[in-house]
Amino acid sequence: MTEQGGRATAAVTGAQSLVTSLEAAGVTDIFGIPGGTILPAYDPLMDSTRIRHILVRHEQGAGHAAQGYAAATGRVGVCMATSGPGATNLVTPLADAHMDSVPIVAVTGQVVASAIGTDAFQEADIRGITMPITKHNFLVTDPDEIPRTIAEAFHIASTGRPGPVLVDIAKSAQQEMTTFSWPTELHLPGYRPVTTPHAKQIKEAVRLIRQAKRPVLYVGGGVIRANASRELAQLAALTGIPVVTTLMARGAFPDSHPQHLGMPGMHGTVAAVAGLQKSDLIISLGARFDDRVTGNLDSFAPGALVIHADIDPAEIGKNRHADVPIVGDCKEVLVQLVAQLQAEGADGDYEAWVAFLSGVKQKYALGYETPSDGALAPQYVLERLSDIAGPDSIYAAGVGQHQMWAAQFVDYEKPRTWINSGGLGTMGYAVPAAMGAKVGMPDTTVWAIDGDGCFQMTNQELATCAINDIPIKVAIINNESLGMVRQWQTLFYNERYSNTDLHSKRIPDFVKLADAYGCVGLSCESPDEVDATIEKAMAIDDQPVVVDFRVHRDAMVWPMVAAGTSNDEIKYARDLAPQFDDVQDDWEVRA
Repeated sequence: MTEQGGRATAAVTGAQSLVTSLEAAGVTDIFGIPGGTILPAYDPLMDSTRIRHILVRHEQGAGHAAQGYAAATGRVGVCMATSGPGATNLVTPLADAHMDSVPIVAVTGQVVASAIGTDAFQEADIRGITMPITKHNFLVTDPDEIPRTIAEAFHIASTGRPGPVLVDIAKSAQQEMTTFSWPTELHLPGYRPVTTPHAKQIKEAVRLIRQAKRPVLYVGGGVIRANASRELAQLAALTGIPVVTTLMARGAFPDSHPQHLGMPGMHGTVAAVAGLQKSDLIISLGARFDDRVTGNLDSFAPGALVIHADIDPAEIGKNRHADVPIVGDCKEVLVQLVAQLQAEGADGDYEAWVAFLSGVKQKYALGYETPSDGALAPQYVLERLSDIAGPDSIYAAGVGQHQMWAAQFVDYEKPRTWINSGGLGTMGYAVPAAMGAKVGMPDTTVWAIDGDGCFQMTNQELATCAINDIPIKVAIINNESLGMVRQWQTLFYNERYSNTDLHSKRIPDFVKLADAYGCVGLSCESPDEVDATIEKAMAIDDQPVVVDFRVHRDAMVWPMVAAGTSNDEIKYARDLAPQFDDVQDDWEVRA
């Protein structure tokens, strides 16, 4: 029986109450693996007509799949695991979701309440372990508390700054009898996220925008989490201010838009880095001034005032002083900025600034060298994948060189089409995240763009995809190496390649591996074969597809700002930097 308007129903087990609670929270998909302490919940889960459980091959895969599901759909992703090692295998996805503000709920089993603290079999203090890497977490030992706790978990995960919430439920609480009663209202006195910005701060922000000569819109992942891309487009159209989108915000503003300068930071475009460095006003929207964007913080954007809008007050002023702090939901902030600018007039004089940045964008456009030996350039693979798969596809990347090339050379026109591990930088993210995205968006083509190193960390989830009819497509950018580490060894360690050679053009044979997992395996090592190979993969809709793109080993990611150095030291090729002395008049824009 289910609840009626919050009233209690007939007696059920705590496990039955848990499954009914998940249904009441709107859950339709769960990624997980059963085990001893969560087993009571798996029995009633089998009878649920609303929830599809997808049996993954590793709990880390369950967590990343929940992340991919959440990032692609905007809904809360759900994963489930048993106690001890099952729960600790979720630590990496929880930390990843925490860094990237991804709303997921992890449900874990715990040993019986009377055994907690005795070092019982498969006991781990997962609540204590995950305290720093979850938005909130719960330990439930009373079955009566299960519905309220689940309701609170989903509310906390999805409101304010989104994030991961863990619900650890003792096995005894799942086995004991209770009555199910879904709460009609929540009482969280310490949790009141501010979504509406203060009108005074909006007015002050508009005053700075109207006075600025060199403003830039610094757009972070918070704009996507707030579903505020349309409002961002309105502000950009109204003001004409140039836009940069961080790694987490790719797709928040169309790459094809003439105001878009690209991605800033360590491997950002020269134009985006210049836009921040030489600005006199940074309008930060849902971004956190992380080190990969700022480079050496002391030299970051030295002449800029800062308007910093974020749902999380802890982020404002954390790394860079905010002249105008605005706490609020990015969508509401943008709506009010647009309204105030329309009322006061958005007639800023940015002509010289826009002309300068357009010149930088053209002069220092993204590019790459074609290997002289005819080998396959990884950047070319991603250019062609972008053109053939198109902007309606979803692209989920692992971490490393392939991630940066995917951010640079795939064109993103829409939000929630780019999914990656940004803050934590988790290798092995792509395949399970793509799996989760495909579950959430079954009618959308989903490509996992992975490196040969990342792929070998979680490729077992191909079995999950094949068995559960989740036809993702995987592009392995196979350079036989831990590519980004090798790049640093090339640049900073005198080409001493210590433990970065994976031999992955020999072992394993990715085509045979794909076949063993019930997938279609393809390979490509010639530029002439790229289009036909991608088109063949695109034509297969009833099985997962894995393509081994055997690329040039020594390709490197450019532009680059070396870690800890100033953004002013950006290089756009190994021995080439923007010629500041020669274009001083360009870089020192004056009103």
